[in-house]
Amino acid sequence: MIYKRKIIKELYFAGNLSCLDISDRTSTSLPLATKMLGQLVEEKYVTPTGYAPSTGGRRAQSYSLRPESFYIVSVAMDQYFTRIVMMDMHRKQVTPVAKFAFPQTAKDSTPERLAALIREFILESGIASTHIAGIGIGMPGFVDSREGINYSFLDTPGKGIARYLTEHTGIQTFIENDSRLIALAEFRFGIARRSSNVLVINLGWGVGLGMILNGEYFRGHNGFAGEFSHLPIYSNNKLCSCGKSGCLETEASLLELIAKAEEGIRNGSLTSLSTQLPAKDPDRAAQAILAAAKAGDKFAVGLLSEAGYTIGRGIAILIHLLNPETIVLSGRGATAGKIWQAPIQQALNEHCIPRLAANTQIEISTLGNDAELIGAAALVVEGCYSAALPV
Repeated sequence: MIYKRKIIKELYFAGNLSCLDISDRTSTSLPLATKMLGQLVEEKYVTPTGYAPSTGGRRAQSYSLRPESFYIVSVAMDQYFTRIVMMDMHRKQVTPVAKFAFPQTAKDSTPERLAALIREFILESGIASTHIAGIGIGMPGFVDSREGINYSFLDTPGKGIARYLTEHTGIQTFIENDSRLIALAEFRFGIARRSSNVLVINLGWGVGLGMILNGEYFRGHNGFAGEFSHLPIYSNNKLCSCGKSGCLETEASLLELIAKAEEGIRNGSLTSLSTQLPAKDPDRAAQAILAAAKAGDKFAVGLLSEAGYTIGRGIAILIHLLNPETIVLSGRGATAGKIWQAPIQQALNEHCIPRLAANTQIEISTLGNDAELIGAAALVVEGCYSAALPV
């Protein structure tokens, strides 16, 4: 079974592979890889996809997973909302994305309610639980993905939230910090796939960080690496969500962007946002600001430029410490695109040693706001070595 799970994992992340490729990637002999592939084809988990381009000899047969062989419940949580979607093994969404208000600090945002939402979603999807490989969840907070514990939210005394949800849904559940999960998506399917040392900035309600170092997904000693949002680089006496003051997110998060937009509108700033803000829904408010900036609204562009410069100051610290090849801007806020790049680069010009910053590229994610959902599905497949997939 372990060899089959390895093959499924490699095919999921690569898309198409030859038998020789699979033998190399799974460190198994070619005869064993051929045998396991044959069994997976007979069992209708894998299908031949034609022949690879010729390299001068006999062309090799390529294989891929059947999209309907398994499904994955992918869950993306932030401080206010939870999105759930069902994905097939080609990473295609086979249900509409269901969105729920689920404020992390609200009294009714309990593990019981989350389990109920997931169970109801699965029931409405019409897909049997026996055809679901697992549930992957990205969530804010201090998350120990190895132990399945979120130390910030969704307390389940005596057991981790991952184990709790596994017991209450009947499906193996994996959790990870939302920003690190976005980095996992970029590592497996996005820009970070092309590089060995990449820092992924999650532009959201906070300013998160995920890291790919020396070609490996980096979690840190206890799984808490990447708390970029809480770099104490300001003396502004603004209380952060972590309980400290002066953190990066108190000047550069989307929540701060909304607050500054509301203040500007109250003070009479000329902007197309005047009829859209303030909004009770932070998601709609953030989308309105980002859309206005992309449309060229001078006030909105100025807000993003100010936040981008602040983020750039933080990135300068990261470059001095880690000397990355690429910085990827991802997450909800990255939908504003290249508007972020100029102010970040300006901050690097002013605060970073030129020799260190010279070869670091600032790029915008191609995965968009789906990055966390894609990463949540990848998290399930990453667990194939230890999880009992239904094969």
